[in-house]
Amino acid sequence: MDKGVPVKSLGVYLQTTPASVQSFESEGVAKPADLKGRTIAGTAGDALARTFPVFLRKNGIDPAEVKVQNTDPAGKMAAVMSGTVDGLMGFANDQGPTIASKSGKPMSYLRYADFGLNFFSNGLLAGERKLQSDEEIVEKMVAATSESWTAASSDPAGAVASMAGASEQLPANDVLTEQFKATLELLHTPATEGEAPGVNAEADWRQTIATFKEAGVIEEAKDPAEYWRAPAGQG
Repeated sequence: MDKGVPVKSLGVYLQTTPASVQSFESEGVAKPADLKGRTIAGTAGDALARTFPVFLRKNGIDPAEVKVQNTDPAGKMAAVMSGTVDGLMGFANDQGPTIASKSGKPMSYLRYADFGLNFFSNGLLAGERKLQSDEEIVEKMVAATSESWTAASSDPAGAVASMAGASEQLPANDVLTEQFKATLELLHTPATEGEAPGVNAEADWRQTIATFKEAGVIEEAKDPAEYWRAPAGQG
């Protein structure tokens, strides 16, 4: 294990990326080619901004044809609502429902995964020391997390209700419901459809690693085993 990578993934849960370009439906951005000549808000250095050029090139667009206006995460939503940009880079299960609720205007999404570029998002991590010293606890955590996602998928309304009071910044119930509905659509790829949440396919790992290498998120594309501790019999 490379000393520069002190943690390993125990499984990715959001296996279809929520990365997207979001805009008001009235902007008419229905396909990647519609981004040419547009100004899109992003946050410099984050995974969305770094993979955006890869998304554009994959769809035959020169990144120079799309202007990126860098701002902080909250500023991206304000810029869209004020009309100073044509859209933003964000997670399809995050900003869009909030903007639609605040503005009263429907949103549209160019999801990276719908246009040929998918990579992993949120998952469960553990430090190498914990993996070596408390393997039983690690296994129980993996099982409990998978079971929680399964239960939440079976009862989305109950899952949303259980979030009440979790944070002062928690969005309104209708927004949270829409966000969670979009999140549940991200739990699998075609390679893992029908599997328990958190079960990953090695091919999806390789695709993610290759994408991050192309985007400059990582310097070297290593074998999936360097990043991911696959369960016995998997990977």
